[in-house]
Amino acid sequence: MHPFLRGQVNVLLVPLFAALLLPASTAAGIEIPDWDGTDVVVDGWSPTNQGNYTQQAPSAGPQDPYVYEARVACTSGDSVTFPECASVMPPCAARSDGTAVYWYHSLKAASPSVWTFHSGPECVYGEKPRDILAEIAAQIAQEFQRTPVAPATIGSQPGPHTLRGEETNVYADAATQSFNLTMLGQQVTITATPVGYTWNYGDGTIWGPTPHHGAPLHQDRIGEQTQTSHIYTATGRLALTVTTHFDGTYSVNGGPSLPIPGQGNIPSAPLGLTVWRAETRLYADNCIQNPNGVGC
Repeated sequence: MHPFLRGQVNVLLVPLFAALLLPASTAAGIEIPDWDGTDVVVDGWSPTNQGNYTQQAPSAGPQDPYVYEARVACTSGDSVTFPECASVMPPCAARSDGTAVYWYHSLKAASPSVWTFHSGPECVYGEKPRDILAEIAAQIAQEFQRTPVAPATIGSQPGPHTLRGEETNVYADAATQSFNLTMLGQQVTITATPVGYTWNYGDGTIWGPTPHHGAPLHQDRIGEQTQTSHIYTATGRLALTVTTHFDGTYSVNGGPSLPIPGQGNIPSAPLGLTVWRAETRLYADNCIQNPNGVGC
């Protein structure tokens, strides 16, 4: 039953607010925290050390513990409520075949699924909106792989010259990126978020995937060990590279953010680095007395 069938137009929002005000509860072993000032932040879901999830508003990413379903918001078959329902629906007037849908969600671990109102109404264009959404879901992973996600930029300290046997700090800077496109007549937004990095230090050492992207050091701290630093044991010229792993989400016509299967693995352009050796010598000659001494 969609939210409107409760009887009054203003009841349309009740399931949403009810979901926000429910106390913490458990379903299939997954704890759902309260929506209060400490739990509501800006994006995604993140697992705790206990395997539960910390709730964040309102969804998204492969760690999202929910699955989603779209339902037609109101139809002419609702003979009693349709006139009132239609009066509060968005016009969906971009095309003549526009239909408003509500989004529901259920915990992935729940069996059977327990569907709860999530958001809407949103417009979907086509004779069978739910079939269109299923087709987009089937194609979105391939579309994500074709999305021109910008790679991370790489830096090193010192660089482009460093010393054998000393710490060389390296770091990558990657950004979350969004892309708008049209799929099956729907406006789709794909968002790529960097979540991991695989470092290739150019001397045969590969590290990752790791969440550590590093950061530049203050000039006075160059030479310190960092999470991403590396010690080269041989001299020579080499190329440092990193592959950034992006998780993807997508939304259809402003609907909820849904996870995209797989990852985008985007390599960065190599960063040239030359490794030198340092030699230390003691000079004991008095250059006045022996102008031809070592170091004179």
